[in-house]
Amino acid sequence: MEQKTVTEGTLAVSDASFQREVLEADLPVLVDFWADWCPPCKMIAPIVEELAVEYQGRLKVTKADYDECPGMAGTYGVMSIPTLMVFRNGQTIGRVVGYQPKAALRHKLDLLLAAG
Repeated sequence: MEQKTVTEGTLAVSDASFQREVLEADLPVLVDFWADWCPPCKMIAPIVEELAVEYQGRLKVTKADYDECPGMAGTYGVMSIPTLMVFRNGQTIGRVVGYQPKAALRHKLDLLLAAG
């Protein structure tokens, strides 16, 4: 399956590509579960895109359309969106549910990346 770049620094993932792009990634991976019909998802999207550029080389940033990824959403208990999850070595190491300001997300990511 061909990789699809959503915006600069972000990659779309699907149920089919999740194993390869997220669980087997060399870097920690942020997965943004979102949907086009979700207003808070639209509010956080530019923040996620900015963080993708800022953390380039230290964090892989992906976006998973909630409606197109029911397998992943079910497996990881995503019940509300936006949900941002961070994976390292195939394991979930962090989760943020709902809109968060950029400073709060940056703080959480810094803590998660420093821990590993």
